[in-house]
Amino acid sequence: MTAPPRQIISLNQDWQFHFGNDVRAQPEKINITLPHTWNATDVLQEKINYRRGTGIYEKHLFINADWAGKRLFLYFEGVNSVATVLVNNHFVTTHKGGYTAFCAEITNFVKPGSSNKLQVQVSNAERPDVLPLCGDFNIYGGIHRPVSLLVTSKDCITPLDYASPGIYLTPENVSGQAASIQVLTKLSITDNTGLKVRADLYDASHHLVTSVTTPITGKDSCLQEINLRQPHLWNGKADPYLYRVSVKLLKHDQVLDEVTQPLGLRYYSVDANNGFMLNGKYLDLYGVGFHEDVKGKGSALDTADYDRDMQLINDLGATSLRLTHYPHGKYFYDLCDKNGLIVWSEIPLVGPGGYSGAGYIKSKELEDQIKQVLTELIRQNYNHPSICFWGLFNELKLNYDDPIPFLLQLNELEKKEDPHRLTTCASFLDNDKFNSISDLIAWNKYYGWYGGSFEEMGTWADNTHRLFPNKPFAISEYGAGGGPFQHMEKVTKPVADGPFHPEEWQTLFHEKNWEELGKRPFIWGKYVWCLKDFASSVRTEGDQNGINDKGLVTYDGKIKKDAFYFYRANWNTAPTLYLAEKRNNNRRALTTEVKAYTNAPKVTLLVNGTSVGRAVPDKMHIVRWHMVSLKTGNNNITIKALMNGRQLEDQCTWNVATTASANTTTP
Repeated sequence: MTAPPRQIISLNQDWQFHFGNDVRAQPEKINITLPHTWNATDVLQEKINYRRGTGIYEKHLFINADWAGKRLFLYFEGVNSVATVLVNNHFVTTHKGGYTAFCAEITNFVKPGSSNKLQVQVSNAERPDVLPLCGDFNIYGGIHRPVSLLVTSKDCITPLDYASPGIYLTPENVSGQAASIQVLTKLSITDNTGLKVRADLYDASHHLVTSVTTPITGKDSCLQEINLRQPHLWNGKADPYLYRVSVKLLKHDQVLDEVTQPLGLRYYSVDANNGFMLNGKYLDLYGVGFHEDVKGKGSALDTADYDRDMQLINDLGATSLRLTHYPHGKYFYDLCDKNGLIVWSEIPLVGPGGYSGAGYIKSKELEDQIKQVLTELIRQNYNHPSICFWGLFNELKLNYDDPIPFLLQLNELEKKEDPHRLTTCASFLDNDKFNSISDLIAWNKYYGWYGGSFEEMGTWADNTHRLFPNKPFAISEYGAGGGPFQHMEKVTKPVADGPFHPEEWQTLFHEKNWEELGKRPFIWGKYVWCLKDFASSVRTEGDQNGINDKGLVTYDGKIKKDAFYFYRANWNTAPTLYLAEKRNNNRRALTTEVKAYTNAPKVTLLVNGTSVGRAVPDKMHIVRWHMVSLKTGNNNITIKALMNGRQLEDQCTWNVATTASANTTTP
């Protein structure tokens, strides 16, 4: 069997780890498998000072003797936050930034036919020259994404262009009738004699559609064009159709190297009055922001974790995602392409928001690193059709060094790297200071949580639209804390930074805010904060310190809160019937409101087996029965509906205390 021209070999197994401060001749080492973080459990000990320091990863790497004429590269998908790589005790490279990939050639550092020592020194210590400088999330130290060994021929498609695939696919003049695709291939070759590049375009059924072959005249790159008639468009969730382009480096028709990339053909625009348009039609963008954070794993996710997150997102019915507050894992971008999500992806230029600190300081070292991360984000993810927006920052303040001159440079860099996508940013300041930096803008707004009332969301949006009629804007974050085991019968506003975050207030927050946002199509995107609870060491609120509990799903992923089902009824066309407040099962009031979320036309309520009657949901897909009588002791609450020939049912048991009265309500 002939070996493939490029081999990609997983290096995730058989590592040893110890902390950097253990400098004994025989330090205590543990065996680990990548992805890995040393902060997976210590951040849950409800303390701000989780371990931020240095960890040492070591592995023995056997290099086959028949690779003697090959080139070898180490490809790291993400090491948080600074990585120093050594092979056989010799320095190879250093990389700053924990959320983008990097690649290093080790051909001249290894000995074929023998075992070679690979060591990676990793630090997540605070540094003024590495993003993020601050933020309401934890910086999980470690090799928290996969590692691979790439084996190529001496002449190859380079993996050293900011760890990109080396292939850049740029759709141009896309319509339902035709499309042209510019194929730029970056090369690393010694002699171009007899070399050609062939780009093969395959449809979703793996059938060859067309091909173009070009002799190589230079040494650095090759530019080709593929023309296509009647293209099948990538149309979001309605039809996430993917072609793929396989680029081969040939020498006298022998394949020396090959790289395959996804291709989605679509066109889009954003208008200040009409919102987001995909392939010429309006698409309401709504969804969530979220962190790569799994209980017990931190940011060291595997593919099953990414799959579970995507399953939650699809169940919710989101059309768009904001990947906060840094580039997410490579596998997840592939999932977004396949599932038709419109994606906003951003760099970790994160301000402190309501906390102290500076997200940006004016220094050449930091600015160089920010530019590096933005370049890596774009080049590594250039070919994903799901990505429509590049994000420049989140919640920067203006009371430290003025970031605006640098942000203008950053936007200019993005336009140089990728003139075909739109830039945006997320501000929490009610002014126009950042309006002229990026193509679009968005605001993080928490009316009804951090002050203000629910109705202010709509008033603010209308005033902003009036003040800046030509600037498209989105809501990049809105949300409230919610504990699924904290409840109140009479719903009143809790203290945001207090220990009591009742689920009922979170639900009401989302009902009222979505009522305002959903009827304003000029807001080009609406993003709930956030999909799941996540660990944040600075948090001392809710029922557990160290957790941001604004998620629609609990940190362990096991409980979908009531607000999740509210959005599912509004966003997902799949049959939904959910009885709200079912976890508030110890009550004192003998009369109550019963509420459900549904997209069914009518719902019947039964209390203790007796029908209370049918009710019709309102425009927010909420159905209510007022002044429902309960008895002391256990009450069986059941709702039923018929939708598309399918019988739906949900139920719970509420226990009313024996001391209850008709006028009794209590938090």
